[in-house]
Amino acid sequence: MPESPSIRKSVTVSVVSHGQATMVNKLLSDLNQHCSDAIEKLVLTCNTPEKLAFGAHDFGFAVQILNNSRPLGFGANHNRAFAHCDTEWFLVLNPDLRLNADVLSTLLLRAHPTTGLLAPQEMNEAGQKVDNLRGPITPWELLQRNLLRRPPLPPPYGGWVKGMFMLTRSEAYRAIQGFDERYFMYCEDFDLCARLMLRAWRVDHHVDVTVTHAWQRGSHFSISKFAVHVGSLARMWASAPYWQYRRNMRLRH
Repeated sequence: MPESPSIRKSVTVSVVSHGQATMVNKLLSDLNQHCSDAIEKLVLTCNTPEKLAFGAHDFGFAVQILNNSRPLGFGANHNRAFAHCDTEWFLVLNPDLRLNADVLSTLLLRAHPTTGLLAPQEMNEAGQKVDNLRGPITPWELLQRNLLRRPPLPPPYGGWVKGMFMLTRSEAYRAIQGFDERYFMYCEDFDLCARLMLRAWRVDHHVDVTVTHAWQRGSHFSISKFAVHVGSLARMWASAPYWQYRRNMRLRH
């Protein structure tokens, strides 16, 4: 497996916008201010038609804009962006993130040769930590989290991270063929992490490196999104990677 990478221009960033041009502009400005030394290119996918307030040459890195003829799912969009990646690292970002420091260089300097994915600590807009490192998704875990409002403690090993910020080694992403596009939305982040770990890649979460996420729980407000969420859960619970991941965690315990 490869040695730890050099930092300079070693990252291709993928951002998908759903009519969120204002958010995207703020995020790109943050990246330009704090992380441009590490970024070779940013691929922006407009999942629906929209007018952008910036150009492809307004930042310290190249911006490639992809316009979809029809909306695609989370994983499909990032997989298509990865086709334009020729750097050692591939970064999946949500458009509603804000950065106030060079988190990319910090994370890359900590990469182990077997690290397949690096992730920071998620903070909400009030400056509070959000539980973005999680263990297996089970009905009991969902009950604790969503109804009892008692998020379980993160696991000591084998945790997965949410898809709002995933800094993946391109070799690892390619080896597992990226996101499983059968997940249109929800659970694709767990599936990606599980399949990386099953291929002996590490998923490293760094609690002292932070980003701010204006998180909106869409499935809680939309019947259609809630239905998609339930369908993704059913697909995940029926999948081989889910049960192999659970088995590995039980063996390590």
